[in-house]
Amino acid sequence: MTTLLDRPATPTAEVAAPRPRRNPLPQLAMFAWAVVTALPLIWAVLSSLKTDDEILNRPWAPPDTPHFENWARAWTAASIGRYFWNSLIVVGGALVLTMLLGSLVAYALARYPFRGNRLVYYTFVAAMFFPVFLALVPLFFVVQRLGLLGTYPGLILVYTAYAVPFTVFFLHAFFRTLPAEVAEAAVLDGCSHGAVFTRVMLPLARPGLVAVGIFNFLGLWNQYLLPLVLNPDPDRYVLAQGLAALSVSQGYRSDWSGLFAGMTIAMLPVLVAYVAFQRHIRAGMTAGAVR
Repeated sequence: MTTLLDRPATPTAEVAAPRPRRNPLPQLAMFAWAVVTALPLIWAVLSSLKTDDEILNRPWAPPDTPHFENWARAWTAASIGRYFWNSLIVVGGALVLTMLLGSLVAYALARYPFRGNRLVYYTFVAAMFFPVFLALVPLFFVVQRLGLLGTYPGLILVYTAYAVPFTVFFLHAFFRTLPAEVAEAAVLDGCSHGAVFTRVMLPLARPGLVAVGIFNFLGLWNQYLLPLVLNPDPDRYVLAQGLAALSVSQGYRSDWSGLFAGMTIAMLPVLVAYVAFQRHIRAGMTAGAVR
C-alpha cells in the first residue's frame, strides 16, 4: 500500500517568464526634449553673468567671473524693475478675478442643472478656440471708449476675460469629481449654498485651483499681444513689452549682457512658480481626469 510520502514528487516550480524588453526610444525622446528645453535657459542665465566680449567671443564657455552687476544695471537703467512691478500688478489682479469668477461659474455649471446649462458651458469652451487677434480691433475701441486704454484696470479686465474660459473648462471637470454627499451633508447641517461653496467645496478643490492658477499665471505673465495693443503708455509697460523694447535699444547699444540679464529676471518668476508647485499641478490634473 502506497502512501502520499511514497509517491514521486512532482515539480512545482514554474519556469520564470522572460522579462519584457524595454523600449529605450521614449526615454531617449524625453532626454532630447529636456536638453532642447533646458539648454537655452542655462545659456541665457550664463550669458547674463558674462561681459559683452565673453558673450561674443566665447558664447558656450562659462563666465570667468560672474558679473551680477549686469542684473542691477538691467533692473535700474533698463527699467526692468518698473516693468516687473507693472506685470506683477496686472497679472496679480487678473489672477484673483479669474480664479474667483472662474470657480463660481464652473461650480454652478457642474453642480446645478438648469435650462441652458450645456449651452453656457459650450460657449465657454468655444471661446477657448477663438483666436484673440481677431478681436483686437473691436477690443481696442471698447477699452478706449471705457477710458481704460493704457491703464491697470483695463489690462486686468481684458486679461480676466482672456483666462476665464480655460479656468471654467478646467474646474468644471474637477468639480464634477467631488463627492456630492459632502455637499448634501453640509446643507442638512444648515449651510447655505454660498457656505457650501466656500467652506466645503473650495477646500476639496484645492489641487485643481492651484493647478489652474499656475497655468493662468504662466500664460498671463508671458502675454505680449494684448498689452501691445491695449497698453501704449511706456510707463505702464508690462515685462513682455519692456523686454521687446530692451532688445531693440540694447541691441543698438551692443549691451548684450544687460539684455540677457533682463531676460533672466523675466524668467525667474515663471521657473520658481513651476518648481514650487509642480506636485500640485500633477495632482490637480490627475484628480480632474478621473471620474
